[in-house]
Amino acid sequence: MNRLGTKEWEKTKAKVKSNLREVAVELIKLYAKREKSKGFKFSKDGKDQEDFEYDFIYAETEDQLRCVAEIKKDMEDEKPMDRLLCGDVGFGKTEVAMRAAFKAVNDIKQVAYIVPTTVLAKQQANEFRNRMKNFPITIEDISRFKTAKEQKDIIEKLSRGEIDIIIGTHRLLSSDIKFRDLGLLIIDEEHRFGVKDKEKIKIMKDTVDVLTMTATPIPRTMNMSLSGVRDMSVIYEPPYNRLPIKTYIIEKDMDIIKEAIYKEVERGGQVFYVYNRVEFIENTVNELKKELPNIEIDYAHGKMTPKQIEKKMKDFVENKTKVLVCTTILESGIDIPNANTIIIEDGDKLRTCTTISDER
Repeated sequence: MNRLGTKEWEKTKAKVKSNLREVAVELIKLYAKREKSKGFKFSKDGKDQEDFEYDFIYAETEDQLRCVAEIKKDMEDEKPMDRLLCGDVGFGKTEVAMRAAFKAVNDIKQVAYIVPTTVLAKQQANEFRNRMKNFPITIEDISRFKTAKEQKDIIEKLSRGEIDIIIGTHRLLSSDIKFRDLGLLIIDEEHRFGVKDKEKIKIMKDTVDVLTMTATPIPRTMNMSLSGVRDMSVIYEPPYNRLPIKTYIIEKDMDIIKEAIYKEVERGGQVFYVYNRVEFIENTVNELKKELPNIEIDYAHGKMTPKQIEKKMKDFVENKTKVLVCTTILESGIDIPNANTIIIEDGDKLRTCTTISDER
């Protein structure tokens, strides 16, 4: 760490300024080019789009419908869309994105959906398949969970146009990924990606429509939206009939903890147990296993390898684990509707705020 006022500090400051200036120039050139570019003008909604939207089992909120209309209007314009979709966790951003993806596929265009974690890629792919199961749409996910042979097969099919929607992590930014006709790029959890990653795929195809989704927009993105460089849609209201979150602050009491876990598991749900001290996390796990011998309990923390964490999270997503004891590694990119209870031990010592909710 350089001390303020030293030569090293001045050198570091000058280097950062130079790098920022380069990035700013690149962004200005890119957005100026996109402003003048002509993209693909998507068709107006047809019967398939109406049928797909009618299949939604929930009642849309007015905000969801407004955001969908704003996105469709952009897609039906020849100017490439660059829209930011903001909404709290559980407010229905995924359904809005699915309707945009369906519209793109209906015009024989491919869709790339980039997410920050492999677990989320698998999860979103399953959700897309389930939502679009009544329509002839081919959906694939690509990540480290796939074997080398499976990945090669997916890449070949993608280049031939045999895959309509591809969902993956940074893997989709690799040089071997080729699209036959990419029409829509969706970026989920925007704040988890660096500028270079996000702009890389835009540069690959600067006439592609881009939809960025986030619950927590970074300052640069928010500033670009507020200044008019990017359009923004916001979902302000929660889904209808959504139950309010109940929060209790108490001293640690194992009887109350056991009761809360049993109640959640007995109704078919799952539990996050946040314990943010890696050196003692196994002690906490052993204590819970002793008190709850018939419940599947596992743990995850940041000192594990990414592959180990992904395996633990995958088991939890697939409901193989009922209680996951973990550090604050769970705070981003988690979408587990079945996990309705979170227990935070020593919450006053955490520097971050974690929210688990039901995303529709």
